[in-house]
Amino acid sequence: MTVCTRGIVETIVWERKGAQEVTVRVENELRRALAYTDLVGVLSVGHSVTLNTWAVELGLGTGGYDFVVSGPESALKIEAAGHIIKLRYTPMQIPVLSAEAQESDHHDELAAFVSLDGMPVVCAELHSQVPAIASAIKWETSGKARVGYVMTDGAALPIAFSNLVPLMQGAGILDFTVTSGQSFGGDYESINIYTALATACVVGKADVIIVCQGPGNAGTGTTLGFSGIDQGIALNAAGSLDATAIATARISFADLRERHYGLSHHTKTILERIVINSVIVPIPRLETHNQELIRRIVDNAELEERHQFVTVDSDIGFEAFVALDIPVKTMGRAISEDREFFMSA
Repeated sequence: MTVCTRGIVETIVWERKGAQEVTVRVENELRRALAYTDLVGVLSVGHSVTLNTWAVELGLGTGGYDFVVSGPESALKIEAAGHIIKLRYTPMQIPVLSAEAQESDHHDELAAFVSLDGMPVVCAELHSQVPAIASAIKWETSGKARVGYVMTDGAALPIAFSNLVPLMQGAGILDFTVTSGQSFGGDYESINIYTALATACVVGKADVIIVCQGPGNAGTGTTLGFSGIDQGIALNAAGSLDATAIATARISFADLRERHYGLSHHTKTILERIVINSVIVPIPRLETHNQELIRRIVDNAELEERHQFVTVDSDIGFEAFVALDIPVKTMGRAISEDREFFMSA
């Protein structure tokens, strides 16, 4: 299996902050590739590049992209923003200006940070839930709430991989981003989930914070082996910093896999085994038979003894989200094909 190959950039398909999509001619084949400009510099047509082809060779959910590992030396005109290194101890390590670092203008105010003081922190499992959450916050507050998104390092590490982030910012439902841990490329950088929450509050001036992994959820079919377990870690962090911790339930009646039908076993596992503190769990008002199925799952796991479940009439807010016309999918299903999933968010 060939996992590294060289070719010539033939076209620049699109470019945005932190990323370029290019087509690369490899012998007689034209391949789609992503280049993260913070790592390899800005590419031009005719540049010789090296591609990592693992994802395509293994048929993984990366949109059919190879990834540019290196380009010509002339493309690398990158200066160190700060001294905190992300992707540490890998050939792709990159220095960033972490908000809490000594050289940051925000160091002193973050050093003095104590509490989120009841601020709502909505923690989700899947990246596709984030636009619905952000839309609902803006709708509920008539656009007045300032919304920040903290991206964890459970899935994609470059925030530039997300198609949804620029769409949300363009639609006016997302005000800023923070990349935490080893993820990078947000409006603000942070070393861990705790300082990311502090940064969103103190530096980003958020009224509500959304926390979720980026695109590329990994799962194994085992109880604990999925990257979305970050949701539980985020809920614990939010609770320990005195936030109002809110868990987005993963609900679907279009996903026919038994473990994800109704209330996903991921949500059940997170609420049952990962989250230490009590959190709020909104559930949309559903058709009676679906509502009863969710109720049975919650009752059988005795989840209501630990957490506060709230039934929400989400139809009007959901229609406002649909009207934004953001082309978001979950597991390949559009909003119209998995209504309850997006209503839950």
